[in-house]
Amino acid sequence: MINLAQHVVDTISVGGLYALTALGIGLIFGVMRLINFAHGELITAVGYALLLFHGWPLPLAMLGALLIAVVLALVMERVAFRPLRGADPETLLIASFAVSFFLQKLLALTVGARAKGIDFLPSLGEPIAVVGIRLQVLQLATILVVAGLLAGLSWFLGRTRAGLEMRAAAENFRMARLLGVRADRVIAVAFALSGVLAAAVAFLFVAQSGTLTPRMSLQLVVIAFVGTAIGGLGSLVGAAVGGFLVGAASVILQAVLPFELREFREAFAFGLVILVLLVRPQGLFPARGLKERV
Repeated sequence: MINLAQHVVDTISVGGLYALTALGIGLIFGVMRLINFAHGELITAVGYALLLFHGWPLPLAMLGALLIAVVLALVMERVAFRPLRGADPETLLIASFAVSFFLQKLLALTVGARAKGIDFLPSLGEPIAVVGIRLQVLQLATILVVAGLLAGLSWFLGRTRAGLEMRAAAENFRMARLLGVRADRVIAVAFALSGVLAAAVAFLFVAQSGTLTPRMSLQLVVIAFVGTAIGGLGSLVGAAVGGFLVGAASVILQAVLPFELREFREAFAFGLVILVLLVRPQGLFPARGLKERV
């Protein structure tokens, strides 16, 4: 029972990190039909911002890093994606790859490609015992942060005007514009929220890894995108569920695979993803308004 509880906690904490990343991708896809692979660079930028603000009071350092993520997301939308808003999805996808590679190389040029160590929230690495289960504070913090952000995002989308406009745009963007929804504002809010989610993921990810590289978020974003595809592109519920499922598959495979096969855990996980998509190619929770927009 103790081992089972340990695996459950691991699943929730790992899946929660993927779920937050998948939500950041799903928010943008919902209103723009853009798969923003440059979302990973927002996470990376927050990590380097924490290194830049090293020595500041912790709340100010985290606030500064959060603001950098939001501003970078808004600049990304205004400079790279707004001029291409009427383009087809393939063009937008290529643009997102271009922005991602540009920011990666810019970081490598300015701060170097070598890994840098960062001692962020070292107290979260301390072990604690809860009803006989030995856990890290970081795992509990991840679960609490994920639960709080999911609840906050749910409230925002269901109770605020901007959130309702985002939901309307995700269902039928053209009809929402005809009814008075301002496209620029809705998309800007979506990118700003994706910046907030990227900052939260970065705080947890940097506290866990303790290292920074210009490509540190690549694998995280790829796996989160897989979770988004499993849950259903355009569905925020699907993105969160898909992220949790990918995290669960990763933890379960780590536990059940023989030691010599554990290094191939991702290959087995992606094999399961292929099986799911073969059975249900539209995802588990397909969006009702999934149409190309002009």
